[in-house]
Amino acid sequence: MAQNKKVLVVDDQYGIRLLLKEVFSKDDLEFFQAANGKQALEIIQLEKPDLILLDMKMPGMDGLELLRRIRQFGNKAKVIMMTAYGELDMVAEASRLGAVTHFTKPFDIEELRMEVIRQLAS
Repeated sequence: MAQNKKVLVVDDQYGIRLLLKEVFSKDDLEFFQAANGKQALEIIQLEKPDLILLDMKMPGMDGLELLRRIRQFGNKAKVIMMTAYGELDMVAEASRLGAVTHFTKPFDIEELRMEVIRQLAS
């Protein structure tokens, strides 16, 4: 499998970060988490994650703003957006900025896990 790949989850909801950490605990991944865009940028610069699971709606810097900044650094990490229902305009913009796909909350956790593993393997 994708050995020692790095995954970063950026979500202001602690419960979601905890859930995803648990879901990926059995996979051979390095797992990082950030509660906001500022934290995420620090981790991205230090750790250079291979894949970022990014929540659209966060206080302060939202997911799109963070995605713009990531791309400005020339960071090539794969990004999967996590959105609430009805944020289709944001999804379109995220795709334009290179997000590979998006999941609408509440998402099927196993589906999300399989997609992450698929993206890391490709």
